[in-house]
Amino acid sequence: MPDSKNVAVAVVGMCGSGKSVLANHFINDGWACVYFGGVTMKILEEKGLPKTQHYEKQIRENLRKEHGMEAYAKLLYPQINDLLTHQNVVIDGLYSWDEYKYLKERLGDRLIIVAVITNREIRYKRLHLRPIRPLSEEEAIMRDHHEIENLDKGGPIAIADYYILNNTTLDDLKSRYECFISWLNAR
Repeated sequence: MPDSKNVAVAVVGMCGSGKSVLANHFINDGWACVYFGGVTMKILEEKGLPKTQHYEKQIRENLRKEHGMEAYAKLLYPQINDLLTHQNVVIDGLYSWDEYKYLKERLGDRLIIVAVITNREIRYKRLHLRPIRPLSEEEAIMRDHHEIENLDKGGPIAIADYYILNNTTLDDLKSRYECFISWLNAR
């Protein structure tokens, strides 16, 4: 059983909202990180496939066909559980409602959901400009629709314990992260 004082904070939000940037703040503060997308990237590497939206989507869908909608949570729970025995954990990339339910059932109050919320227009600009796996506006719209309709991504965002608005600067996001940590410590 994990140490009850340690928590797992799952960072959720739409593509381009700043989830990984926020997760890096936790990492910089010494938290362990479990990146759900790492499972996809590892499979792409093992199969020698390029890291494109097309192949990433294919891998995600195949994993969910094989393991259910909670696939990533199911595959990564042993790692999360092990890490929690020693330290706090940030989860980057929890997507589906079933993943949330799977982890909530096992972790209870030790699972905290923080949603990063960013205006759609800002997300699309960020996605277009990002150096790794940039997306056109059309690709970003398609990804949004797919994640909402096929991955049940809205549930974890809607049920979040805490919301961080990320429409401005990296310094502002860091300040909002610090407010979240204060809130977390006061719980």
